[in-house]
Amino acid sequence: MADKIVIFDTTLRDGEQSPGATMNVAEKVRIAQQLDKLGVDVIEAGFPISSQGDFDAVRAIAEAVTHAQVAGLARANNQDIDRAWEAIKGASHPRLHTFISTSDIHLKYQLKKTKEEVLRIAAQSVARAKKHTPNVEFSAMDATRSEITFLAAVIEAAIRAGATTINIPDTVGYAIPSEFGALIRTLRETVQGIDKVILSVHCHNDLGLAVANSLAAIQNGVRQVECTINGIGERAGNTSLEEVVMAIHTRKDLLPFATRIVPKHIFATSRLVSKITGMVVQPNKAIVGTNAFAHESGIHQDGVLKKKLTYEIMTPESVGIPKSSLVLGKLSGRHAFKERLKELGFRLAEKDFELAFTRFKELADKKREIYDEDIESIVTEEINRMPHRFKLIYINVMAGNMTVPTATVKMEVDGQVIQEAGFGDGPVDAAFKTIKKITRTRSKLLQFAINAITGGTEAQGEVTVRLEEKGRTAIGQGADTDVIVASAKAYINALNKLEYRKKDREGL
Repeated sequence: MADKIVIFDTTLRDGEQSPGATMNVAEKVRIAQQLDKLGVDVIEAGFPISSQGDFDAVRAIAEAVTHAQVAGLARANNQDIDRAWEAIKGASHPRLHTFISTSDIHLKYQLKKTKEEVLRIAAQSVARAKKHTPNVEFSAMDATRSEITFLAAVIEAAIRAGATTINIPDTVGYAIPSEFGALIRTLRETVQGIDKVILSVHCHNDLGLAVANSLAAIQNGVRQVECTINGIGERAGNTSLEEVVMAIHTRKDLLPFATRIVPKHIFATSRLVSKITGMVVQPNKAIVGTNAFAHESGIHQDGVLKKKLTYEIMTPESVGIPKSSLVLGKLSGRHAFKERLKELGFRLAEKDFELAFTRFKELADKKREIYDEDIESIVTEEINRMPHRFKLIYINVMAGNMTVPTATVKMEVDGQVIQEAGFGDGPVDAAFKTIKKITRTRSKLLQFAINAITGGTEAQGEVTVRLEEKGRTAIGQGADTDVIVASAKAYINALNKLEYRKKDREGL
């Protein structure tokens, strides 16, 4: 029987540290439930001490997840550890994850502590966590830039104090695979008691080597990999879950291991995270990018038509990319729509289902073919709906190379209907300026992206915007067969989120 590799997903903790990727509680719970369905072993739900919002999200996830372990991150001090335990104690399988830096550069400039102090704190923090739960993970932050004798001493102290998982992070993405593999080997050979714990790695992608380092670590005895969906995370991101899992799945000749991940749910999970965070997956991204299974070269096309194995080392279906294009149409009824939602992994309350079904019928009147991606976009928009001040009623834009772009917009603001017109440098600019005039907001547009959800001239345009106002940022998304309408929806969605967060901070 193949050795099991534990998949520790930190999309909701480290992944959320990607600039602009902040999620609300409902969005985090939705992703956590999808990760549970995907087969993730451990879900790191957040950093409870960081804010009340993060504490609430971790607690909600702990209560919502049924199969996976739920971990809360804590610095190596009593306050952090106790707060993390309060957030995760309701989980079916809770885990406390505590950490402290071990590199000379971190000790000198960040912690301002001696090695003796760090050694003592590491042991004390694990012992404190152990009073709450037997499932304790310890991480030596910046391990790959640490002096190896000291690193080994800290790990030994954590093991003696009761840690059951020891994590070796490449915190700044500094390691090279051969070097990282050698580090793991040395630790396994020199650290007393290391054979009694699960050895883990957490790699960052600053040099584009996070996945390669994680695989090198596995080949040298590591049995837990910490990763994120789509590889999102701090700076250049983290180890990509889908890449590590499919490398193991595809290359069993060199990686004779197994995971609990159900590959057919990878694509749906990737899209969900992309939609909620607003971080568009690059087309050439391995496994889940739109070009991952596309063949442009005539030689490649000829080979694939004759035998897929010639240029495809895995099938799109194996990671959940649907082969069929047409799913539902305007004549489809509630039952068919509900069944398709179940196949895509959505379980909606009756009220949410009716809203999604209404949107589906509206879209079906506009385009002949309804794709899975269209349905996912509809459902994501509906289930993430929140109370809002601003509502779009009507938009009309005139533009061309011989006219000044003009937008006429009618909106509902706090229940009052307002109509205005405005000009801009282009149709989208005119629409946004008119919306700002109506809403009297002063937000700054940081990002604007359009993505065709499916192929064809009838495809829905999915627009993502990121707005900033007074230090707060919000991601807005909108989808429509008319990209101007989709843009207006996305902009208004972001404005509503900014208003919602403003009220939440003010305690209203």
